Amino acid sequence: MTVSADRPRLTTLIPALNEAESIESVVREARDVITAAIPETEFLVIDDGSTDGTAEALAGLMAEDSRIRLIRHPKRSGKSAALRTGMIAARSIWVATMDGDGQDDPRSILDMVAEIDLDVTGERALVAGWRQNRTDGNSRKFASRFANGLRSSLLNDSCPDTACGLKLVVRDLFLAMPFFDALHRYIPAFTVHLGFSYVSVPVVNRARSAGQSKYTNIGRAAAGLFDLMGVVWLMRRTHVPASELLLGRKGGDGA
Repeated sequence: MTVSADRPRLTTLIPALNEAESIESVVREARDVITAAIPETEFLVIDDGSTDGTAEALAGLMAEDSRIRLIRHPKRSGKSAALRTGMIAARSIWVATMDGDGQDDPRSILDMVAEIDLDVTGERALVAGWRQNRTDGNSRKFASRFANGLRSSLLNDSCPDTACGLKLVVRDLFLAMPFFDALHRYIPAFTVHLGFSYVSVPVVNRARSAGQSKYTNIGRAAAGLFDLMGVVWLMRRTHVPASELLLGRKGGDGA
């Protein structure tokens, strides 16, 4: 199935929670940068139950550009749920993800796109961002380094930065993964588990310009250990031949 004229070649998916101060500039920059190289790009913002006017901040931009769509969760459901909502709504084969806080540089998405063919699926089904210049403080860097090492030793995914918001993934592969609240941190692991390969690409990490982080080191560590044990169990109990369903396909059914 080839890409039709009305089917975007790429979807840029942006989950957002209480990012009213930054979301308009984030989406505008992403739109300007990405469509300069890939005009057939749609932009999906998933407002995950914001209470600060995040959705209203996008009204003007959506009015001027029909490629930008907004979906709102009635209450906070978490980043993985926001990604799932966007993946279901996406109409392209490949979906690029980035955070709504301005720390992800959309130019990095173009570097990631250079690693694949947007019009087909194949053995490589994920391009994962690898933040080379993290700006979120030493304590978070050390915590992430420890978590990455523990996860990699148990899951054997060899991913240096699994929590990076910048990813480029085959839509149907993401939707074939078992869903749970922390899935976004285990996309590389499940990509390998389901028979595909991925590559990590250095990306730019910028300082947050507005708003506050939604996570703390202690809270993330406690939930992360519980999630990791659950993922180990899931992988022992999940044997889906997703590669046979997706390899060599051109296009997807869409949503």
